[in-house]
Amino acid sequence: MSLFPIFLKLDGRPCLVVGAGTIGQGKIRSLVAASAKVLVVAPHATAAVAEWARSGIITWEPRVFDPSDLDHVVLVVAATNSRAANEIIFRQAQQRKILCNAVDDPEHCDFYYPAVVKRGDLQVAISTGGHSPALAQRLRRELQDQFGAEYAGWLAQLGRKRQQLFASDIDPEGRRSLLHDLASRRAFELAEAGNRRKEKIS
Repeated sequence: MSLFPIFLKLDGRPCLVVGAGTIGQGKIRSLVAASAKVLVVAPHATAAVAEWARSGIITWEPRVFDPSDLDHVVLVVAATNSRAANEIIFRQAQQRKILCNAVDDPEHCDFYYPAVVKRGDLQVAISTGGHSPALAQRLRRELQDQFGAEYAGWLAQLGRKRQQLFASDIDPEGRRSLLHDLASRRAFELAEAGNRRKEKIS
């Protein structure tokens, strides 16, 4: 099966997570990090999830799932400790044409959570189509070593330079060439060498 790789803008959009145990907590955290408007439905929750609810970061309703919970949401994660319950949630979401992920059940997923390396706005996402999350996690660890924390600051610099170039009168082909030069490995190494010299001086 061929998957369509995509990065979703969820800022302010309503998302549902059913289940608030350890696994659900991780899924909730990732949605909160994407600035989604998160509703959690679960009879019980971890201490962290309960604290997020008390702080107003999420909404938690301590009860079992009801199909009406799917009203107006754009995405749902079924993260209960029951595979059968997760499948029911998935079927209900399918009927409403809402994307759903039933945790650890690839057959009942419209999308998979990738293993992600995040450095500021730089995100490298790895998917194995649900075949081997362990492989995705190993590749993530390797990429974490390859792309260090310094990439976050460098990417921010690239963004500022890109805005400056688009505001200038340079011709599109020349701009394109400059943007690729700025994003090259050599440009990164030169920028890092400059940063190290500044640190020594300071």
